[in-house]
Amino acid sequence: MAEREPRAWSLATAREIAVEVRRITAGAVEAVDALEARRDQIAAEDAAARAALDQELAREVADWVRAMEALGVEVKGRWLVDFDNGRGYYCWRWPEERLEYFHGYDDGFAGRSRIQ
Repeated sequence: MAEREPRAWSLATAREIAVEVRRITAGAVEAVDALEARRDQIAAEDAAARAALDQELAREVADWVRAMEALGVEVKGRWLVDFDNGRGYYCWRWPEERLEYFHGYDDGFAGRSRIQ
C-alpha cells in the first residue's frame, strides 16, 4: 500500500478539522476513562479481568488513532495530534478548546508556542 502524500494544512482548515478532532477525542477520552476506572476497581488477583480491560483500552485508543489518521492529522501521542503546515506543525492536545499552538519540525511538543 502506498503511503499518503503529506498534507500541508492552512491554519483555517486545520482549525476547522480540529473541531472534529476534539469531538472524536472527547468520546474516546470518556470511554478510556470509564474503562480505566473499571480496571482500577478490579482486584489485582483477577488478572484475567484486568487483561480483558487492558485489551479493551488498547482497542479504544487504536480506534482513536485510526479516526485521527482518517482525518489526515498526525498522531504524536495519546490525545496529541499535529497538523503539518509545510514549515512545522500546528499542535493540539486534549483538552485544549482550540488549535492555538505551533512548533517547528525539530522542536517537538516542548518547543511549541502560541500562534499569534
